[in-house]
This record gives sequence, C-alpha cells and structure tokens, in this order.
Amino acid sequence: MLVPGAKAPEFSLPDQNGTIHTLREFRGRRVILYFYPKDNTPGCTKQACGFGERYPQFENLNAVVVGVSRDSVKSHKNFETKYGLPFILLSDTERTCIEAYDVWKEKKNCGKVSMGVVRTTYLIDEEGVIIYASDKVKADQNPEEMLELLKNQC
Repeated sequence: MLVPGAKAPEFSLPDQNGTIHTLREFRGRRVILYFYPKDNTPGCTKQACGFGERYPQFENLNAVVVGVSRDSVKSHKNFETKYGLPFILLSDTERTCIEAYDVWKEKKNCGKVSMGVVRTTYLIDEEGVIIYASDKVKADQNPEEMLELLKNQC
C-alpha cells in the first residue's frame, strides 16, 4: 500500500463507457480512488451503492469517486446500469493501476491462498498527493467513513 505524502501514480484506463480517464484530469478536486475485487458481489455492491447514495455529498465537497477493478468495461457498464451508479468505474484488466497502487496481494480465503485485489481506498488531494490510505476497508462502512474524512478536512 502506498503511504500518505506519496505522489499518486498516474493512470490511463477506460471507464464503463469506454472513455479513457487519467488522474491528471481530476486536478483541482479530491479523488476517492477505491479498489475492489469484483462487480456484482455482495461486498462490492454494498460499497458501490454506498458511494452512489452519497455521491452528491462528495461532489459538494469537491471530490470525485472512482472505483477500480479487473472487470471488463462491459461488466462495469452492467454493474453501473443495474445499480444506477453515478460515478466512474475503471477497468484495469492488465492490472497496471492495481499494481502501481500496490493492491494486488496474496489473499487467503477458507484456507485457500490466491492472488487478488485487496479492497483498498485512497484519498488523493487536489495536487495528486495521497493524503489517506487504508487496506483495512469494510465495504459497507467505507463510503460513510470517506464522507466523514472529507468533511473533517474542510
């Protein structure tokens, strides 16, 4: 996991509509960049819907929400449509951003060890510097925690 104070790695990835996004385009706004394992799974859906429900509040605090997973553009489009998600979902099938942000890790589930995306959330400031990082994310609590963090920084 990258630490606060570090420059956030640049990325260039397609969203759920195939539009390419870069970190640079969000300069002047704070970015909640969250990495999650898979579209349409229970925890990832709770987390995404939580960010979606609070999205107007994030916008009022000059912040954007950007979700990243290894899922395809098509999978993200279906996820967005099914749950009415109002924010960007980036497709990182090659794991370039996932690895740059150090969230591709060994995971253990029911005694089985495999590699995968560890649910991690970063808050990046208006200049592209990481000001908060956590890989101890609880999917259902993360959106509210990030909203409170933003409010306390204003």
